Amino acid sequence: MTLPAETQLLHEIGPAPALDEHTMLEMYRYMLLARALDERMWLLNRSGKAPFVISCQGHEAAQIGAAFALERGKDFTLPYYRGLGTVLVMGMTPREVMLAIFARAADPSSGGRQMPAHYGHRKHKIVTQSSPVGTQIAHAAGIALAEKIKGGDAVAWVSFGEGTSSQGDFHEALNLASVHRLAAIFQCENNDYAISVPMNKQMAVKSVADRGPAYGMPGVKVDGTDVLATYAATAAAVARARAGEGPTLIEAHCVRLTPHSSDDNDRTYRPADEIKSLRTHDPIAHFRDYLREHGVLDDAIDHQLRASVKHDVDDATTFAEQAPLPDPATLSRHVYAD
Repeated sequence: MTLPAETQLLHEIGPAPALDEHTMLEMYRYMLLARALDERMWLLNRSGKAPFVISCQGHEAAQIGAAFALERGKDFTLPYYRGLGTVLVMGMTPREVMLAIFARAADPSSGGRQMPAHYGHRKHKIVTQSSPVGTQIAHAAGIALAEKIKGGDAVAWVSFGEGTSSQGDFHEALNLASVHRLAAIFQCENNDYAISVPMNKQMAVKSVADRGPAYGMPGVKVDGTDVLATYAATAAAVARARAGEGPTLIEAHCVRLTPHSSDDNDRTYRPADEIKSLRTHDPIAHFRDYLREHGVLDDAIDHQLRASVKHDVDDATTFAEQAPLPDPATLSRHVYAD
């Protein structure tokens, strides 16, 4: 019997390394932190203090599960605009996230020069994207090629939405990565909508992962609301990449619990019953229930984690709001040559 491509990949590499209770609670805390920061950004936007929010709510499991399979300080991450959970795990602090929201001078992503959610941090090998979607996918292939030329084994991991997989950058990057057997992992976080356009109106294939074999790489489908499943799939892809076996395309099916952005009204194109049902697929609630069922989490620990997260979000908001703005004299820096 021939196994599906995603099953073949996991079968060949073997099961993901077992996670201890401490690590699973750490995953859960990062999921809570990403959600709380995201919710605070919406409040700041609605009160006129933040210009723009594009949410990670519903994507936390896909992002945090994948990031835990990477090696911090070694592997490169090129997150797309929803990648808040990714960058927190890879080393960006809540204060640094909020510095970007308030466009402060100390913002590590751009020094307050770029719109929010264009995450970047040189120290942590987080590479920022540009506003045209999909450019980071080609950059990931280029970084993986450079790493191969240097003789290293760092992985370049990149994320994007399913709508972006219809962009030319996606196809060119996957082709390059496969031809050169690069250590790249392409994670599509499929939430069914490219802004307001449902997936069945933007592509003829039923699954983005089905495109992987066309480029000579495994296409892996995973439940993106299951943090442990995403971790296992990514750990297998990382092992494959470091062994010189080439790239992997992972499609993590997520839910978008918010409108596309703070400038969008999803009630104009999503049925009311669909919007209402989304909360039954909340990845944080699912993981909380899993941890409770396995005796890892109880009310006391949950309360302690949520209180700690609230403190971090309050601290980050106050810190960033009081931080200095960029000096107007530096307006042309990185725009014109000295």
